[in-house]
Amino acid sequence: MGGVNSVSRTKSGPVGANLFAVRSHNTALVLDLLRGAGTAGISRLELAERTGLTPQAVSKITARLREAGFAAEAGRRASTGGKPRTVLRLVPEAGHAVGVHLDRDELRAVLVDLDGAVVGERGAALDLGGGARAVLGVVAGEVSGLVGEVLGGHGASGGLSGGLAGVGSLLGVGVALPGPLDHARGVLHRVTGFPEWDGFPLRDALVERLGVPVVVDKDTNAAALGLSVGVCGGAGAGREGGEGGSFAYLHLGTGLGAGLVIGGNVHRGVRTGAGEFGHQVVQLDGPACECGNRGCVEVLCLGAVARGEVREAARVLGVGAGNLVGLLDIDLVLLGGRTVAGAPEVFVEGVAEVLAARARREGVAGRVPVRVVGGERVVAEGAAQLLLAPVFGRAVG
Repeated sequence: MGGVNSVSRTKSGPVGANLFAVRSHNTALVLDLLRGAGTAGISRLELAERTGLTPQAVSKITARLREAGFAAEAGRRASTGGKPRTVLRLVPEAGHAVGVHLDRDELRAVLVDLDGAVVGERGAALDLGGGARAVLGVVAGEVSGLVGEVLGGHGASGGLSGGLAGVGSLLGVGVALPGPLDHARGVLHRVTGFPEWDGFPLRDALVERLGVPVVVDKDTNAAALGLSVGVCGGAGAGREGGEGGSFAYLHLGTGLGAGLVIGGNVHRGVRTGAGEFGHQVVQLDGPACECGNRGCVEVLCLGAVARGEVREAARVLGVGAGNLVGLLDIDLVLLGGRTVAGAPEVFVEGVAEVLAARARREGVAGRVPVRVVGGERVVAEGAAQLLLAPVFGRAVG
């Protein structure tokens, strides 16, 4: 995240760069515990016990966090001996991140605080095939307008002139959109249906426009990340699966993809191309798909929906989900996206029935739960976690 430290501190409050300045593995451990403690707070002694750090190390870390504005006193707690202990809490408003979901026909942007709570939201129509210049203009306008509305600066219509580098608490912007793409370099590949984006350096182009760190990832990976840390739609999938659990998030909207969490971490693959779930072929010589293959799960699902055959779409999605469960032996299947939101019960029942039938045939004990999660903001909230999760020691790949 180059360029973060060029942002200077202002009198209006802590700058996003300050958090990166105090970041380390140990600091992340402390911040994560402070966040988990909520408004009740946690004492330095408890922080030392739960992190394995010495009391002296914890004192130094918390002193730096307090100086930078990211931790504050939350009162005092009775001690078993000696004077009452001071407890500390996270200051959620000390840092913010923007999450942007670029769909094929719309944009949704959210501003979240360090707790992951949404404090602002905007949306706009978008034509992903309208060319890079037009798309970048919409993204920059909506992001700067959102930040201006909530954190100060120019009004919503004009956004923030000169980029966002002067906004005190802003850590950066996470952008999620259909793949395939190179998450590590922020470069798009042949986005399904929009081959003209192939090779476009979206991350660098947005950094130049916005003046703050930008992270780019697939929409399904972003959603899976947010779900794994329990911020999207209150799902808490990571908690349900247990520490190091695994689940698949299947997103059926204008397209179909999967976000995979294995061992508690988002799985992207060596070339960051994992999760192209929608383009597994399940019907040889089936209808042509925009990816160039025939009989993909995506084209069959969306085709059935277009014909009004939602139960058939759910069955096809279940077949794809069954292949995934059989391959990875995951704990949980989560469904989301605007198409699923149109008939959530039908999709849950259809996918669950296919998985249950597969388990009976194979003599597998136990049932893989299927649930609908999130809502219209699930991807955008997850995109914001691309910036926030590393601050709290959560790997994003």
